[in-house]
Amino acid sequence: MNVGVVTHHSSLADEKTAIAEAFGRAAQHYDQHAQFQRDVGNMLLVSMPQDLSGYKVLDIGCGTGYFSRLLAERGAIVTAADLSCDMLKQAEARCKDKVVNYQQADAENLPFSDDSFDFVFSSLALQWCEDLAVPLKELKRVTRGGGKIFFSTLMDGSLVELKQAWAKIDTHQHVNQFLTRKEIKIALAQSGNEQHHLDLRPIKLWYSSSFDLMRDLKGIGANHVSGRSHGLTGRRALLKVEHEYQCFKNKKGLLPATYQVCLGAIEL
Repeated sequence: MNVGVVTHHSSLADEKTAIAEAFGRAAQHYDQHAQFQRDVGNMLLVSMPQDLSGYKVLDIGCGTGYFSRLLAERGAIVTAADLSCDMLKQAEARCKDKVVNYQQADAENLPFSDDSFDFVFSSLALQWCEDLAVPLKELKRVTRGGGKIFFSTLMDGSLVELKQAWAKIDTHQHVNQFLTRKEIKIALAQSGNEQHHLDLRPIKLWYSSSFDLMRDLKGIGANHVSGRSHGLTGRRALLKVEHEYQCFKNKKGLLPATYQVCLGAIEL
């Protein structure tokens, strides 16, 4: 998720810091722009047991704690973890009447012991990792045998309309690259997660303008583009994008934003 003015970062550590800072800046107004994130998370939540009483559940990439709270309401002993401390503060405010533990954590290097959790829930967070196999291996490590991991991530083809509109303006990268189904399957194999099920779904959102879409992306902190070189993102460039985006308009005058979503379930 994807758009905005971004500086180039030379190291993985700098990249993680930039991602955490982007989400941190969005923390207080994230929920106003996150309907798509809630919709995808709810699709993932459907696969989990209704009664989680006594089970230890890790919500990694918890954001403002929307799903941490829902998991706690099912009886789970929840650990809400996120790369951004500002997001964790929002999660704590949301879940203050629930028994939830909070932990700043990087999905690629989790600060938990082996076999710490019965279930892991991670919705639309893992696409921010450099190598999907790394967090998947970590999630497997911290989940006990017989447990399950539920994750969602974005796939190649997401925001294709925005990508194509920007391609008419300049040659810079304005939309993040996402993995193909084959690449996700390879990451699962490399991480040792052979027993899994993937549910692939295209989801189309509709906007009045490309500005509204980009406002939502910035509003949730998804305005960091990995490896992006410097390019124009001033008012003139954005107006050009709006003009190019018009070719996707439907009969009602609305503009689509297509996401390719992968819902994954891993059995250990």
